Amino acid sequence: MDLGLKGRKAVVTASSQGIGKACALELAREGADVLLCARGREALEAAREEVAKAGGGRAVAVQADLSDPAGVEAVVAAAVREFGAVHALVTNAGGPPSGRFEDFDDAAWEKAVALNLMSVVRLNRAVVPVMRRAGGGSIVNLASISVKEPIRGLVLSNAVRAAVAGLSKTLATELGPDRIRVNVVCPGYTATDRMKELMSARAKREGKPYEEIARSFQESVPLGRFADPADIARMVAFLASDAAAYVTGVTVQVDGGAVKGLL
Repeated sequence: MDLGLKGRKAVVTASSQGIGKACALELAREGADVLLCARGREALEAAREEVAKAGGGRAVAVQADLSDPAGVEAVVAAAVREFGAVHALVTNAGGPPSGRFEDFDDAAWEKAVALNLMSVVRLNRAVVPVMRRAGGGSIVNLASISVKEPIRGLVLSNAVRAAVAGLSKTLATELGPDRIRVNVVCPGYTATDRMKELMSARAKREGKPYEEIARSFQESVPLGRFADPADIARMVAFLASDAAAYVTGVTVQVDGGAVKGLL
């Protein structure tokens, strides 16, 4: 299927590794020009080179901390300067630390909100006028299956990611008349460094071998494996494209069946 992304201009945040990088690669393979951003310069530049080789379009890298409002402004300004437009925005960021409710003080909550909610708020707010000028666009906010089913030991993520889903559903209604679609993709248990960190933390907390924890996660998934970042990226590319022209306001998990709820 031709997704109709050739020549489109896309911004993918936290894209130097993991799911963000996979999304940038998939969009590039579909012909989009892609702006990548991350905090670490070396990994970011390596990802930019890989994305540039993956497709026929341009790949631009901007070093930025998205928990800082100035970082968000720099990313969107660079996209406008380099591409002249933004047709697709994919918001992504590293997750907050694992732990129980009583493990975290106000500072930890404020940090999680800044990185995983306010960065999404600011990116969406900054890109909306740009998309209006382009005649529309697609925003895909990456969250987690914790939006559908809270995950034990991840109270910060459970709370903040749910706020992203609420924001996105609201924006889908408000921005529909501007032909701006807003959707949420919720990755399941995915083979990333973040997943390894979470499993290591649980193994330490429960006094169990890492291999046992990893096996328990995989066995909870009907398809019997962790997702590859590319599995998530294909759904993101679809929602960013004209192939999903009548899809907005959805919160869809890509989880191998891990979420047991009906919706």
